[in-house]
Amino acid sequence: MEQVAAATGSNSGADMRIAIADDDPELLEQLGTALDATVHQCERFRSGTELATFLKRETCDVVLVDWNMPGRTGLELVKWATSSLQSPPAFIILTSRSDKSDIVAGLEAGAVDYVVKPESEEVILARIEAAHRRLNAGGPQRFGSFGAYKVDRVTKQITRDGEVLSLTNKEAELAILFFDNLNRPLSRAYIFGEVWGSVPEVESRTLDLHVSRIRAKLELRPQHGFAIQTVFGFGYRMDRSLDGRAEAGEAQ
Repeated sequence: MEQVAAATGSNSGADMRIAIADDDPELLEQLGTALDATVHQCERFRSGTELATFLKRETCDVVLVDWNMPGRTGLELVKWATSSLQSPPAFIILTSRSDKSDIVAGLEAGAVDYVVKPESEEVILARIEAAHRRLNAGGPQRFGSFGAYKVDRVTKQITRDGEVLSLTNKEAELAILFFDNLNRPLSRAYIFGEVWGSVPEVESRTLDLHVSRIRAKLELRPQHGFAIQTVFGFGYRMDRSLDGRAEAGEAQ
């Protein structure tokens, strides 16, 4: 399996983790190189089976899949992911099949877009950005309200019942990432990429310590409405507490 993760720049809130699965090595390298030049992380796969294994243990935002691949076809992958994954990514089918019946089948399976080869890098990158926007339609603005908690995504300030909480910048970024992805399992690599800007050369314990600190500093207890759960062998997930008084608020 060819798998390359591009280092991202500083976390802008717009970075994506993108996966491409195609058995055409030339196209895979071409698109991967184009994405490596952006702030996004890019993972490359040569078969549908390899991509499925990755998606079972990692978080991804947008996935480009070829229709005809060894192991699992792109169509089979879309159907499997949208029915089996708790938080499936946005799928784009990238294929030479241009029949209207195929396009309909791909979209009905759960893909958000269908791109017929050959297509320019610029158009494909634009389709990726559009798919991400659709996945996050009405997404976070500067201020967000989550029950007793209010977040300012620009200043990285978080309050609880009007009291400003004392958090480091990384602790605040991590807490906001969890609030913005309620009920979505986030893999450790995805969290590192979003908060630290890449998959850093630091001990895995760093993430566990930061999670422990924000649990304590935000007092994430049932009465406050939220809890961070450990997803064994994967990462973490923030959930609403059913017996808490808070509900996830809309971004304001």
